[in-house]
Amino acid sequence: MRKPDIEAMITCERNVPFYNGYRPAHLIKEGYLTTGVHQYYSKDTVKNGESVLGSITFITPEAYTYCLWEGKKIKIQEGNKVVGYAVVVKILNESFKIK
Repeated sequence: MRKPDIEAMITCERNVPFYNGYRPAHLIKEGYLTTGVHQYYSKDTVKNGESVLGSITFITPEAYTYCLWEGKKIKIQEGNKVVGYAVVVKILNESFKIK
């Protein structure tokens, strides 16, 4: 597996917890959803209403470069339903940084 693309504060807003390895869709930029793999640093699950620091590794990041910045809030979705949020804490993949 590739190195993570971002570190983020990840918040769960659904009744079923998020688990390490969770692969939801992320609204990375307007009109563009992409899958990302979650890894949480301090716990294995994130329950409804909880937040945890972790990393996200996106698929095909070359398709949506220069669209992230620290502090950006990304919707986490299952289909059209928003199930949480990720706030970018640190960009680890330089291709995402806005120039």
